[in-house]
Amino acid sequence: MVNIFPYIVSIILFLNVLLAFAIIFLERRDASATWAWLMVLLFIPIAGFILYLIFGRRLSNKEIFTWDKKSRLGLLTAVQEQLHAIKEDTLEVHHPAMVKYEDLIYMHLKNNDALLSQDNDVELFTDGQKKFHALIEDIEQAEDHIHLLYYIVRHDNLGERLANALIAKAKQGVEVKLLYDDMGSRLLSRKYVKRIREAGGQVESFFPSWIPKVNFKINYRNHRKLAIIDGKVGYIGGFNIGDEYLGFNKRFGYWRDTHLRVEGGSVRHMQTRFILDWNQASRKDIVYEDRYYASESKGEVGMQIVSSGPDSDWEQIKHGYMKMIMSAKDYVYIQTPYFIPDDSLLDALRIAVLSGVDVRIMVPNKPDHPFVYWATYSNIGDLLQAGATVYVYQKGFLHAKTIVVDGEIASVGTANIDVRSFRLNFEANAFLYHPDIAGLLADRFHEDMVDSTELTYKLYQSRSKWIRFKEAISRLLSPIL
Repeated sequence: MVNIFPYIVSIILFLNVLLAFAIIFLERRDASATWAWLMVLLFIPIAGFILYLIFGRRLSNKEIFTWDKKSRLGLLTAVQEQLHAIKEDTLEVHHPAMVKYEDLIYMHLKNNDALLSQDNDVELFTDGQKKFHALIEDIEQAEDHIHLLYYIVRHDNLGERLANALIAKAKQGVEVKLLYDDMGSRLLSRKYVKRIREAGGQVESFFPSWIPKVNFKINYRNHRKLAIIDGKVGYIGGFNIGDEYLGFNKRFGYWRDTHLRVEGGSVRHMQTRFILDWNQASRKDIVYEDRYYASESKGEVGMQIVSSGPDSDWEQIKHGYMKMIMSAKDYVYIQTPYFIPDDSLLDALRIAVLSGVDVRIMVPNKPDHPFVYWATYSNIGDLLQAGATVYVYQKGFLHAKTIVVDGEIASVGTANIDVRSFRLNFEANAFLYHPDIAGLLADRFHEDMVDSTELTYKLYQSRSKWIRFKEAISRLLSPIL
C-alpha cells in the first residue's frame, strides 16, 4: 500500500511557499503583519497554513462592500458646508472649548463624512444593569421602529428579556430589526431567531458561514453595538447582549464597560450607519424614509459618529485617537481591555508622555485572550519606561473603550486599541466635544482608580523570565492578533 502522507505534506509545504510569496508580493499588508505571518508559516508550516486560511485572508474584491454611493446620500452637501465653514472660520460652535478642536472635527468630516451635531443630550452608563434597564424601557415605549446591531447576542436571561420585549413590540406592529454578527453570536440558537421572526420581527446575521455554527471568517467581523429607537434615541458603546455584561459570569465577575444613550442630531448618523450595515446583510433593503430620521434637539453636546472597517481607505478611528493624543496639553486617560497599538499610536503616546502630558492607561487584570493579554503587558512596559502611569483594574473585567483628553473632548465606542479594531473589524465610535461629558468620563476614571492597582515600572521589571518569554512571543504575534 502506498503511503500518501509524504505527498500530502509536500503539497502543503509547496502551498505554504506559494502563500508566503502571495503575502509578500500580492497582499498589500504592512511590514509588521507580513513578517508575523511569514514567521508563523516558517516555524509551523502546516498549522500555519491552516491558521492563515482562518485568520489571515483579506477581503476579496467580491467581498468588499460597495457602500460609497449609499453612504453619501443626504450627507455630501452637509459635509461640504461644514468643511467650508471650518476653512472660512465661520463654523458656529455652542461651546467655546470646541474651537481648538476644529482640526479634529475637520479630519473626521474629510476622512469619514462624519457630520458634526451640537444638539445632543448624553447619558453615560458604566454598569450593565442600568444600561439594559434603560434600553429595554426605551424599547417598550417604541412607537415606530426598533433597530439593533450587536456583535454578540446570547440566548440567556438577558437575551430572553430582550427577545420578549422585541416580540411584544413586533406584535403591536412596531418595525423590529435585529442584526448580529455571525461569528460573535455563533452560539445563538435558531429557536431564538425564529421566535422573533414569527412575531413579525426581522433578524439578519452579518457575514454568515455556509456551515451553521462554524464560521472560519475570523476577520472582518461587525464589532459595532448600536440601538436606535424611533429615530429619536440612540445607544453606542461597549456592552453586548449577554448575562456576563450584567456581571453574572463567575470567570470575569463585575463587568465594567462604557455606553452612551443619546438624544439629538447624532441619532441620525447612528441610524445611517445601521441602515448601511443592514442593507449589506439583508436582501430586504431599508429605504431611506423621514420616519427613520425623527431626532429632535435635546442638549448641547457636540458629537461626531465615526465608523471604520476593512472597507475603508483609512483607519479613521485610530487617526481620531492619535489626533486627540497629539492635541493634549494636560492629560490623556485611556481605558481599554486590549492595548496593542501599532508603532504610530505608540509613538504618539510616548511623545505625549515625554512632553509632560499626564498619560494614564487602565487595563484589566483578568485576560479573556491570553496572547492579547501578554501582548498588552509588553506594550505597557514601553510606556511605563517613558513615564506613563498604568492602572490594572481589579474589581472585575474592564471592557470600556474610552479616551478623555484635558476634560474637554472624549471618545466612547467599540474600537479597542489593537490592530483588529483598527484594520480588521467594523467599528463605530462617538467623538464628543463638551467639558461636561468629558469631565464626567474623567471622574469615572478616577473612581475606577480606587478599584485598581498601579503597575509601576519597578514592579514591571521584576516579572519572571517565564512572563517575559510569553510577552516576547505575544508581541511578535501582535500584528496578527
